[in-house]
Amino acid sequence: MTTETIGQPIQHPRTAFCLTMIAVFLCGAAVGALVMNFGAHRGLHRAAFWTDPGKEISINRLQRELDLTPAQTEQLKMLLDDFAHYYRDVLATGKRSIYKILNDEQKRKFDRLLNEPPS
Repeated sequence: MTTETIGQPIQHPRTAFCLTMIAVFLCGAAVGALVMNFGAHRGLHRAAFWTDPGKEISINRLQRELDLTPAQTEQLKMLLDDFAHYYRDVLATGKRSIYKILNDEQKRKFDRLLNEPPS
């Protein structure tokens, strides 16, 4: 058995492998955190389908990938409009229901939470 000192190579292959894997993992985690912190995560989020930009993206993609006719595209636009209206109504009803059980301070905090970007 050898004693290891600073500056000498590690004699045990298993120890060297484990230390190398830990170093690779920590470097990867650090680089990933930096990249995400500088805004790379924005590209991962799509526009919501019930918003105008999201609806346009959905229509364009479906039109292209499904080879929709102009008539089908118009019908799709109407369906997405109806669905977006329905979805916004469901969200508003849910919000009103939650407000009913909250006091004024909780309502202010709830509004702030709803307006925060997702983390």
